[in-house]
Amino acid sequence: MYICLSIIITAVGAVMIFNPKLFFDITESWKSCTRSEPSDFYLLTTRLGGILCLLTGIAGIVMFVLLG
Repeated sequence: MYICLSIIITAVGAVMIFNPKLFFDITESWKSCTRSEPSDFYLLTTRLGGILCLLTGIAGIVMFVLLG
């Protein structure tokens, strides 16, 4: 169960880092009537959050492998 969650968190983190505009389209664009682009601050914070998600997911996978 936890290994699946770790893989999902790792994948979401990778999307947040490498394609934050896709993450914006999925999570935030439907909240606006206009099809605006994400701000530079949103892109930066999304990438930082992606790094945290990626590290958390990798840590979960490593712990699963080490502890069995």
